[in-house]
Amino acid sequence: MSGVGGSTAVRLLMIRAGGVPVDTPRVPAREAAEHELSKPMYHENDPGLLRRGLDQLWTWLDDLLGMASGAAPGGPLGVVVLVLVVVGLVAALWWRLGTPRRVVRPAASLFDDAPRTAAEHRTAAEAHAAAHRWNEAVQERMRALVRSLEERALLDPRPGRTADEAAAEAARLLPSNAARLRAAAEEFDDVTYGGRAADQSAYQSVRALDIDLEASKPLLTTAAARGAAE
Repeated sequence: MSGVGGSTAVRLLMIRAGGVPVDTPRVPAREAAEHELSKPMYHENDPGLLRRGLDQLWTWLDDLLGMASGAAPGGPLGVVVLVLVVVGLVAALWWRLGTPRRVVRPAASLFDDAPRTAAEHRTAAEAHAAAHRWNEAVQERMRALVRSLEERALLDPRPGRTADEAAAEAARLLPSNAARLRAAAEEFDDVTYGGRAADQSAYQSVRALDIDLEASKPLLTTAAARGAAE
């Protein structure tokens, strides 16, 4: 006959006649008990998989907060204060610095396709603006602006010229618009190489500059004035 521990486990099984416990070998008895307890009738009130998962999650969070409150001065209240301070610092940095910029790549040529007229660039810019594609609208309007200066012979057509170079050259002839030209070039660089998104306000600013430059008279240098007199 088996030992006391084995005999106790075995007595969980009842024979069909009379319900009298009997002694059986330990391994078959354990297997029979496991089979009996695996029946659905014994698990009708067990929590579902989702409930068990949530219970585990809350237990983990409770342990984590308990560890933090034990390490932080002031207990749970100290943890809340620390969290609020961190959130406040992140919000302040976000407000002060704005959306993080990507690393700016070296400036490339302002014109990257077949030559087009200023009118064609303006038409493309307006089409992009109508579709709220502000990045493309800013790019095309800046190209229209520079192409217009080239068509007026204020800038020499030069392949490979960057937006910054065009703005600097134009500013020498149109000094009253120097700051706006630099701002337009920076906006072009930001959306083209810096990964920033333009908006309607940015496009309207470049568009207004393009229109104003059309009516602006250049400041002729001494050499230019002498050449015009000859």
